[in-house]
Amino acid sequence: MSKGSSGPTAGFLVWRLANKWRVAVDRAVAPLGLTHAQYSVVASLYGMQRTGERPSQRRLADHTGLEALYVSKLARALETAGLIERTRDPRDPRAVQLALTEQGRAVTRQAIAAVQALLQQLLEPLGGLDAPRTRTFTDELTILLDVPLAPSAPNDERTQGATS
Repeated sequence: MSKGSSGPTAGFLVWRLANKWRVAVDRAVAPLGLTHAQYSVVASLYGMQRTGERPSQRRLADHTGLEALYVSKLARALETAGLIERTRDPRDPRAVQLALTEQGRAVTRQAIAAVQALLQQLLEPLGGLDAPRTRTFTDELTILLDVPLAPSAPNDERTQGATS
């Protein structure tokens, strides 16, 4: 909390909500053999494939916001589980393209349904998935996600006395 505030800071609330969401998604997709991070990969891949894209690991990392090395590790585990295929990109032999297998599509559809039900629960206080408040909330989150963040120097006066 910052000096002079009577309640939690926005940073603290974002952190709490992110953790609450991660735990809830982990629990929802665990019966399908997935973790939250793996869900992020397969659900993103599912959406990208539906638009005809066969993304590289790098492209998927950029899309999800996960580190490329982490996406590579997740992709290998998902390949071992039979949920995705990893193939060399014929245009760039250094790049690896990803695609869901038939089993991967089936598991992903189930996972998406479970996570959508969770999202409906989370957004109910705002009026539900399609409510005007939810659209506003989504727009504001998008604005915040588009802000580039770089750590400031330890002696930066902007950070003196402030916490998350």
